[in-house]
Amino acid sequence: MKQSIQLRLSQHLTMTPQLQQAIKLLQLSTLELQKEIQEALDTNLMLEEGDEADRFNAVDAADVRLPRLDNEEASHAEPESGVDREVRVESSDMPEDLPVDTQWADVFDSYLPTTAHGSDDGSDYDPFAQQSRPGTLQDHLAWQLNLSRLSERDFMIAHAVLDAIDVNGYLRADTDELLTTIDHPEISAEEVETQIHRVQSLDPPGVGARDLRECLLIQLRQMPHGTAHRDLAIAICRDAFESLPRNDIVTMTRLLRSSETEITRALELIRQLNPRPGGLIESAPPEYVVPDIFVRKGNGRWHVELNPESTPKLRVNADYASLIRRADQSADGLALKSHLQEARWFIKSLASRNDTVLRVGSKIVEMQQEFFEHGDEGMRPMVLRDIAEALELHESTVSRVTTQKYMHTPRGTYEFKYFFSSHVNTMSGGECSSTAIRALIRKLIAGESAKKPLSDSRIAEELADQGINVARRTVAKYREAMGIPPSNERKRLA
Repeated sequence: MKQSIQLRLSQHLTMTPQLQQAIKLLQLSTLELQKEIQEALDTNLMLEEGDEADRFNAVDAADVRLPRLDNEEASHAEPESGVDREVRVESSDMPEDLPVDTQWADVFDSYLPTTAHGSDDGSDYDPFAQQSRPGTLQDHLAWQLNLSRLSERDFMIAHAVLDAIDVNGYLRADTDELLTTIDHPEISAEEVETQIHRVQSLDPPGVGARDLRECLLIQLRQMPHGTAHRDLAIAICRDAFESLPRNDIVTMTRLLRSSETEITRALELIRQLNPRPGGLIESAPPEYVVPDIFVRKGNGRWHVELNPESTPKLRVNADYASLIRRADQSADGLALKSHLQEARWFIKSLASRNDTVLRVGSKIVEMQQEFFEHGDEGMRPMVLRDIAEALELHESTVSRVTTQKYMHTPRGTYEFKYFFSSHVNTMSGGECSSTAIRALIRKLIAGESAKKPLSDSRIAEELADQGINVARRTVAKYREAMGIPPSNERKRLA
């Protein structure tokens, strides 16, 4: 094939390194942003945290004049003088903008946390790795087995049973699978079954069960024999378990030949049992939420403020910046210039992020004032496009802002995306939010009669009387999404 030179013209969309960094900061949650800022402070000698008086002041949205962040011009605007106290150094070796085909990591140092003992092997150092890990359900059960006088053979079988128990406390392997796991020709199925029953006698009650029915029976049988309605509750779980999820008291009464009053009291005892016994020992680590903005009401109007603790005030270190000389082309001089330009762009991107989050949060509060006044029933239908058009932002920018961003309000802490929902047309020609419809359904069910709960069709009729035209299947979908059982399972006898 003959080689030749050809000239082609084409158009393609590219992003500058500044825009890449601005978008990256915009989509981070508050906790992730704090980690990113701390890594920047640790790796960039030009950045330092300002004094307490220099922090971002929580001001009303109408008083904020920070640069806007859009998809086309994300970090070109200069921040206000109150945002940072940077030292400007003009040099032909410090370009204001990098070429669009440049990657941030190709020009500036990446934010890498320092390693343990000052090593440079690139491995992340976790200061919490030296702490003891939280105890698991298997640790709790193994500790109890160690207190038992078991032979080496039984101890091996029991540990195989423990390994097959999940975090909820259920045994997820049958006897044949356990025999395959142990892989010992002299161990019989009877021995495995014996050790399963031994594990089922451990704390917490109900652990080691193979299904919900066995879990409830184990907990009931471990109760004292004098417990009221214990025997009837055992009979319900053993002989009428199929009627238990449906709360079919009539069938239970016929099968067990007991009165409705005794059946009702036995069901109350069953409801006190724990269907997931493993959760008492092993629980998921807590997830903390730091609000990005605060919403308060004062003087008859709603005020939106940035959380001053979520983003520390950053500034350029004037002492290090004064060391830069224009004609200095040494390695140290170039490193100082690179760190300075990186610090300036980071501060700009951070200011743009805060401004965009505040603007979007303020617009959400403005459009959802009925929610803040009256609760979920006042939620109006809203989509991302509504906010994007009102603020003249791209819809993808609004999507990044509303992800993992939270606002603290008098009604609780909500994610920004909570305020966006689909709509249902009303009989008057208006629109009603799906969140408001869920609140109305929850309110109707809360006020229903225990003897005669409202069916999905009846709830649809009640909503139609209020001018909201909703189909029965839509009511059923919303009810199931809220975890509310159907009417036959909500029925209770007086």
